[in-house]
Order: sequence, then structure tokens, then C-alpha cells
Amino acid sequence: MDAEEIVERQLERYNAHDLDGFAACYAEDVEIFAFGSKEPELKGIEALRTRYAERFRNEGLRARIASRIVKGAVVIDDERVEGLGPATLSVVAIYETAKGKIARVTLIR
Repeated sequence: MDAEEIVERQLERYNAHDLDGFAACYAEDVEIFAFGSKEPELKGIEALRTRYAERFRNEGLRARIASRIVKGAVVIDDERVEGLGPATLSVVAIYETAKGKIARVTLIR
């Protein structure tokens, strides 16, 4: 599975609130960073599952892609996320993939 396919699959599973399908798109040692941070805000598949199990309880949670850039193993999505607060959030997500999984995500909020 190429980078764009795995990122698209995780978006579909995110919008379906399918925790198992969503987590299956990520590497066991996945790291999620806030842009500019040297330390991950989330590390490992269990931490990812814990965070998103809570978020997926919100039935209004949805993300859509405003634009996407694909360059080799990297996918950069300009996302609009609803259901995390009173307003739609604009987030840039930089997905780095390896071996058919998302290995690292950097979020620009």
C-alpha cells in the first residue's frame, strides 16, 4: 500500500469512528508531534488507541481534506476537523509512512 492509500484509509476509518481500522494504519511505534516540538505528544500504538477511543465517542467528529500533497512516502493534508470544539479547526498534518504504515505525524494547528 502506498503512502496516499494508507493516509486515505486512516481518514476513512477516522470518519467512521472505527478505532481498530484506524489504529491498523499506524506503526506500533508511531510518534505524533506538534510542529516545532522535539518531543512527541503521543508515542506508540496504545497511546494512539487511548486518545482516539475518547475522541471517537463524539458522534460529530469528522475530518475532510481541503488539499493534499503527496511526495514519495510523505503526505501533507490541509484538514478541516469538526467536533473537537465549537468551531471547525484547520490543521495541517504531515504524515510520514514506512512499510505501508504511518510512522510519524507532525501537526500544525
